[in-house]
Amino acid sequence: MNTEQQKGWALVTGASAGIGEEFCNQLAALSWPVVLVARREDRLRLLAERLGKEHGVESRCYPFDLALPDASEKLVAALEADAIEVEFLVNNAGYGVPGTFTESDWQTHADSLQVMLTSVCELTWRLLPGMQQRSRGYIVNVASLAGLAPGSARHTLYSATKAFLIKYSESLAMENLHTGISVSALCPGFTYSEFHDVLGSRELTSQMASYMWMNADEVVRFGIDSVTKQPPLVIAVPGRVNRFIATLVRLMPRKMALAFIQRQSKGYRAGDAD
Repeated sequence: MNTEQQKGWALVTGASAGIGEEFCNQLAALSWPVVLVARREDRLRLLAERLGKEHGVESRCYPFDLALPDASEKLVAALEADAIEVEFLVNNAGYGVPGTFTESDWQTHADSLQVMLTSVCELTWRLLPGMQQRSRGYIVNVASLAGLAPGSARHTLYSATKAFLIKYSESLAMENLHTGISVSALCPGFTYSEFHDVLGSRELTSQMASYMWMNADEVVRFGIDSVTKQPPLVIAVPGRVNRFIATLVRLMPRKMALAFIQRQSKGYRAGDAD
């Protein structure tokens, strides 16, 4: 990526921890000024201070809760008021809702869909025209290996939303083939972060084989490369083990693949263990 040509900013949602924080680290190291978006303002400000000290880039904190229906609109209005042009968008905010579908109330599911689907589409819709006018931009939608595999019991909406992001990214990439904008769906597998602590599945996942896991820095480096290198990689699956699993479940008979995923999910879905 030619950082000398950069005129805009990178924006990362879910920036306060995990993969989102690592995107901020690596983009700042590439001299991108970074817009940090997450709910926890205190963590955003600490991150912005660190990025300035370590990489000498400017960072701006926008503490928005993307579960609120008007958050994306207000965020973009704030960016416009501050004359910030976004050229690298990372739609990373997301989480899983543990348990079976009816164990959680509808508002819990509605909030997760707002964060993981609606806000991704709306934020992209509001920022994409500016990228198209400038004939330059990058969009990384953080999906999951789960979106390429058959669904499993529990965390009912998680795989479904990630599958949506993959198809959405493919369509968006095709629409922008000749606009100078690259789009990728990043599909990591198990990644060391606080994701599993939030879900309450850390004890289960810690028993899994080490070769199943990747560090966030590896995942993010692959994600950035997926849109900045030519040709862009629209469906970006980091790690050889993850790519093997993605290929395996695609080639398996559907019934066999469903049984395989259901059996494997007992090792990492909270409440699924025998």
